[in-house]
Amino acid sequence: MATKPGKGDGKQAKGKLRTSKNKTDGAGGGGGDADDFEAWMKSRQLLKPDDQLDLTEAELGEEITKVLTPTNTNIIRNLVVYSFKEGEFVLAPVPGNTVTLIAFAGNSLHVDSDEGRRQIEESDEIGYPLPMPNYTVVEQRETDNVDGEEGEGEEDDDGANAKDGGVEDEDVEEEDDEEAKGTEGDEGEGEGEGEGAAARQEDDGPAQQAAAVSSKKRKLINQFNYCERGALTYSNPKRNVDTQTIPPPRSQFGANVLQWVIYDSYMENFEESQKDGSKKEDRKRGRREKKFRDKSAIAEQLNKKYLKCWQILERMINQNIYDDIAHDYRYWEDPADEFRDGEGNLLPLWKFQYDKTKKMNVTDILFNPTYYDLFAVCFGSHDFMKQTNEGYLCLFTVKNPSFPDYIIQTDCGVMCCDIHPTYPFLAVIGLYDGNVAVYNLREDCKEPLYVSKGVNCKHGECVWQIKWGLDMADGEVNFFSVSSDGRVFNWILMQNKLWVTTIITLYRENGLVDGPDGTKVTLKSGGSCMVFHPVDNKVFLVGTECGYIYKCSTAFSSKYLMTYYAHNMSVYRIDFNRFNSNIFVSCGADWRVKVWEDMRPDPLFIFDLGAAVGDVKWAPYSSTVFAAVTTEGKVHVFDLNVNKYKAICVQAVVPKRKNKLTRISFNEKLAFIVVGDEKGVTTSLKLSPNLRMMVKPPKKQLYLDQNTLQINKLEKLLSLVRELPEGGTVVPDAATTVRS
Repeated sequence: MATKPGKGDGKQAKGKLRTSKNKTDGAGGGGGDADDFEAWMKSRQLLKPDDQLDLTEAELGEEITKVLTPTNTNIIRNLVVYSFKEGEFVLAPVPGNTVTLIAFAGNSLHVDSDEGRRQIEESDEIGYPLPMPNYTVVEQRETDNVDGEEGEGEEDDDGANAKDGGVEDEDVEEEDDEEAKGTEGDEGEGEGEGEGAAARQEDDGPAQQAAAVSSKKRKLINQFNYCERGALTYSNPKRNVDTQTIPPPRSQFGANVLQWVIYDSYMENFEESQKDGSKKEDRKRGRREKKFRDKSAIAEQLNKKYLKCWQILERMINQNIYDDIAHDYRYWEDPADEFRDGEGNLLPLWKFQYDKTKKMNVTDILFNPTYYDLFAVCFGSHDFMKQTNEGYLCLFTVKNPSFPDYIIQTDCGVMCCDIHPTYPFLAVIGLYDGNVAVYNLREDCKEPLYVSKGVNCKHGECVWQIKWGLDMADGEVNFFSVSSDGRVFNWILMQNKLWVTTIITLYRENGLVDGPDGTKVTLKSGGSCMVFHPVDNKVFLVGTECGYIYKCSTAFSSKYLMTYYAHNMSVYRIDFNRFNSNIFVSCGADWRVKVWEDMRPDPLFIFDLGAAVGDVKWAPYSSTVFAAVTTEGKVHVFDLNVNKYKAICVQAVVPKRKNKLTRISFNEKLAFIVVGDEKGVTTSLKLSPNLRMMVKPPKKQLYLDQNTLQINKLEKLLSLVRELPEGGTVVPDAATTVRS
């Protein structure tokens, strides 16, 4: 007999089905989900580092309080200002923590403020009224009427909705009562509803009307976005205007670009640039047109521009060719000096020469005082029986050793030169025939800016040395020259000519002799060199051909301030020490180099070099180092602080029998020298570290600069020599007198 299962049996059956289903899932395809869950749980486990600190439960449960304060720690709280009222310093108020980034001054007022209420009462409105939406209630009522006719039997279901929306219907009916009155003529239920609305309007009477009046009077707008009508501008409407034009005519042009076409175009462009400009340019152009009327002159101007470009290219090529020498010129340091005790050597660098001066002597070498890499070389002849018909002044630069940057050609040999320390483009030269000339290197080097003319406006014999002087009180530029005729001239650059004045005539002391006719004749000493005092610009030293050195002054010409019986033969060069203006060195044809102190008749040091000494110079970096060149072709470098008896470097630069060295000059910035010979070749030599050692300051006087240390070093050396008895001299040892 079949029985009907109950409710409990059904639930039990369902439970069995569910459990059986779970079992089948676990045994079959549900195993993958469990494995994924276990892998996910393992990834969620926290890994504990080995060095993690173990804390107790009490420490883990402890709450750590962190307090954040808005205090600005960068504010200075002990700032004081001076109070003139109280006459003392008082503490300034501490500024607040608020930092104002931007502030605008506005004219808006809050509605609840006193001034805002006052404006509302006066104008009966708040600011500018915003546009309000216009609701059409008539269409709403028509839709309500249609819905009413279709759903009269559903009043029970819509009762709750009518109660919920009663407030909204009343609002709409109160606002649109006039429109509701206009619908009184409708039939059916529309009339009933209109009559009901009118009845409700009559019931609410005075209160509803008062609310409508108050709503019209108080029109609320945005309180924080107020703008006046006067501030509103009218935006012009945009318009598009289209035009149509005739296209410009076109033409095709073709031509062959040849060399003379390019030249003609450059000439036309050059002529147009000459025509343009202001009135000053017109005046300059008028002068240029007089000079460059000839076509060859205009072509020469163009060639100058091309020449400048070629010079730049030539420098680049030479720097690439002589790259190894350029690195040695800057960075070479001889490592062998560490093993030499008080000795050094010279590294040959470049050789500078000009093809037209191969058979001439180098008569003078001078570095430019402004551009340290530029130096001037004079070419002439020291052999009076073999004088050339031309001379040269060439300015070389270490950036281009193959060709001089500036070339000045003269009608006779150039014996000396000097470059102005303030105007580095002004160069003055002294010639073999006794004339002097001034050149402006910025302009044409073919014609001199000033030149001496006439028999009375020149020296009677060769000009041996020339020096620029300080500008005069009225700003006029001047220079001095000395010659074999025994006179020292002062040349002043006037507006159109050179004005010459005799400073002193070098008469010999006790030089009165009987003339052919029985009268007394005073003998003159021929000047061979001169140098000005580095401190007192009125004092200068003059070396003579008879071996004397005269100390003279430009203030008067009647007496000598001091006479030094220096050498037995002609004095070739004199040079002052850079660190002590009372110390100077001289050299001559008697093979000797002597170091002197001002107003001391005897020399401090005497060195015999075994050959005629052509030139000697003090080093600009050390107070005890000087170098000299001899006719044997050797360069001698002395350091009195290392060895007071002989040179620390003697090196042959040219062959002894075929060539002779004549001039030497130190570079003012870098440690190298330039020497000239009788074959017209100028050689540059780099000094090794032992020849340019600086003074190390003592441990307790590390603040002393190098200039002070050099002065102290020289004073310490001179104090040893000054201790000798009066009239005594420094007796050289055998190593000094032997030819080196």
